[in-house]
Amino acid sequence: MDSSRPLKVCCDSTSNCPPSETTQTSSTSSVILKYKKQICSEYQCVTEYNSLPGEHVLLSERYTQPLILQRHRDQKEREEEIRSSGESFQQVLSTRSSDDSVHLNSLFDPDGHGIRPSAVILQGNSGNGKSLTVQKIMMDWTSGDLYKERFDVVFHLKCKEINRIHGIKSLVEILSCSCSLTSDQISQVLQHSPEKMLFIIDGFDELRLTQDINDMSPHTDLLQKAPADVILCDLLRGRILPESFLLVTSRSTATDTLSKLLKGPQRFSEIMGFSEKGVEEYFQKFFQNEELFRKAYTLVKENETLITACSIPVVCWIICTTIKERLKNTADVTSGLETTTSIYVDFVCTLLKHHCQGLSQSIPTLLMSLGQLAERGMLEQQVLLDEKSVYETVSDPAGNPFLCKFLFKRRIHQETMFSFMHLSFQEFFTALYYVLLDEEEFQRKFTQLLPIDENSSVDVIPSCFSAVVQFAFGLLNKDVRRTLEEHGLFVHSKTQTYLKEWILKMGQNIHTYSCKVLFYLICLYELHEPDFVKKAIETWKRIKAFGAFISRTDCWVLLYCSQCCECIEELDLSLCRLTSKTLLMMLPVYHKFKKVSGLTLHVSSDSDLDELINTFTSEQNPSQRIDVLFIFTDFEDCYLRLSIIEELFSIKIENLASLESFTLTFQRPEPINIEWAKLTQIIHQEDSVALMSVLCSFSELRKMKMTLDCLSEMWTVCVLQIIQNCSSLTELEVYAGLLQEEVIQILQSSDTRPACSVTFYGFICNNQSRKCIRFVDHHLSCNQKMKIHLSSSGFSLETL
Repeated sequence: MDSSRPLKVCCDSTSNCPPSETTQTSSTSSVILKYKKQICSEYQCVTEYNSLPGEHVLLSERYTQPLILQRHRDQKEREEEIRSSGESFQQVLSTRSSDDSVHLNSLFDPDGHGIRPSAVILQGNSGNGKSLTVQKIMMDWTSGDLYKERFDVVFHLKCKEINRIHGIKSLVEILSCSCSLTSDQISQVLQHSPEKMLFIIDGFDELRLTQDINDMSPHTDLLQKAPADVILCDLLRGRILPESFLLVTSRSTATDTLSKLLKGPQRFSEIMGFSEKGVEEYFQKFFQNEELFRKAYTLVKENETLITACSIPVVCWIICTTIKERLKNTADVTSGLETTTSIYVDFVCTLLKHHCQGLSQSIPTLLMSLGQLAERGMLEQQVLLDEKSVYETVSDPAGNPFLCKFLFKRRIHQETMFSFMHLSFQEFFTALYYVLLDEEEFQRKFTQLLPIDENSSVDVIPSCFSAVVQFAFGLLNKDVRRTLEEHGLFVHSKTQTYLKEWILKMGQNIHTYSCKVLFYLICLYELHEPDFVKKAIETWKRIKAFGAFISRTDCWVLLYCSQCCECIEELDLSLCRLTSKTLLMMLPVYHKFKKVSGLTLHVSSDSDLDELINTFTSEQNPSQRIDVLFIFTDFEDCYLRLSIIEELFSIKIENLASLESFTLTFQRPEPINIEWAKLTQIIHQEDSVALMSVLCSFSELRKMKMTLDCLSEMWTVCVLQIIQNCSSLTELEVYAGLLQEEVIQILQSSDTRPACSVTFYGFICNNQSRKCIRFVDHHLSCNQKMKIHLSSSGFSLETL
């Protein structure tokens, strides 16, 4: 990126500054203008976690507006957010967004009663983008895009930096430490219009208080000196510059303390992270290339766990960075993403390095205590954990970046509860706790979850612990273990041996546990060791994925395991529900299977039907057998079946009004520009002219079958036109419940004989007054079954 590109946001001597500045003294205006220039220079770039000295990116090319709510959610809503994932999680965020989301420019707007807040709490979990949002506020203020009329001056105080200020200081001196202005200049600005000043206090949860808040002596003068944290608390209380406004960011673990300290009227707001639209926008900004962005975003969206975790902005950054690095090494982003476990480990390590300063305990102790807490919640099937349990297990929950704190109303009092950022993090920390145990304790714990011999059923694993076991296998991956070891975390070699022996033993009998095939394969995927994966399924000839719904993650796992092993000949997806998108994911490996069976897809007429069929039929595997049923949602009871046997493929469309079924057989490969959804609609509408036009464009059409209620004059003329104009057609069969007498006369008197063999089957009804009805209704009175044959030899009529 070109970080030297000029920014229009910077104020200069010729720019039009906010009108409020024209009322200021010339001297004060000059100071504020200088301050804005300094802010513009300092804040226009972002230094990322992995930036080398001198590296940075533009804030404008990275910042994405997070979802901000201005209300508290009840316990039911919190649990819904924590437990849901994938599409259901996005639906939850979408509901929150449509109901309550706000923009930065409305944080200080009056409420429904006309009350404007003096202090706004901006709460958010670690990595949710609070500090970056503050940086965006500062930049937009300098440009006049935000709070133009409301605030003449905005000061930004970082609690991390406040902690490093020693001795006693006045507010003026503290502010001087955070910007380029001198103490005299700051005094000049502060005395001008305090009611048009905003102080942003960033990271209150990180503020180390030197004395009890309730015992602090009040300080009201700008020049009065005290420890920096004491002065800051007096500013928050409104003892210093009471007319000014405050915006305070904090993790949820410190919000209750902050709310008791902060002056009023207060407003609570919370950064929930990115909505699905926000995730997409972030990826687009990060890659700045439509092709790369689309590949990367599609890849992540296909994994329910990752797309859920991407609501956390730092996870978005980690994943984008990982994909970008892969592009440098392989030039193929579609070759696969790192495992879910590896992304979670990267996230944890990022928070340990950048959000855990000042914690008294070691990293292993911290993570083990979190793991114990997570396990307790898993065993009790709770995602909201009571305050007593948390304090019994974790020594400093208020300073822990991996925990969230909530206050809920309970009749006449409040109840404090904690949770992990999401259920998936609770599952991850449980798995991390298990694999870091000594070998004896690990085996004792896991024996309760995993079958230990070939006679044990894999179904005994509690469903709520399936993800824990999968994360455990992901933590065995050598690259993941290397990352953990950098933080003093070691997985015992016997733990690795135990889990690998178990997965190999289960693999020998997995066909008897078909309902857990996908669970088994996900464990192998998370382990992500191709040679071991190949060994684990080397005796398999068939994968039968059993389940009500095949997720995008399941498809990705099937894709990976199929690429690792060449021996699998058949993929059976009977009783599985797939969407067009999940099936499209798996197409790259379909050609590897000799037989694919049991596929049933619900599609709309304008869906991915064309791409799916054309991709299926163009695969270069002449010995492959495929049978796929497409059920249309736009046409009642209408469906299409694709059958591929060696060099031929057939498309059968059924339940189309009077045309009961329509089958086309082609020589592979047929040109890929066939619009199957459009053809289905044409047949459904009985548009014979349009049908003729489409059929005649098929250069590889070999055979055709039609099943009709009755062979009417319209369909007879259509059939004769088809056999005259489709030069590639060699065989056509028409099955009709009723053959009208005038139709037989048309066929008999036809001057032109077809270049292919045409056969009509049906009944001749003796009662000509009867209407054309289905065979099941009139077979008793229409007892003459006939066969009509047209060929280059002429016309023949035969009674059967």
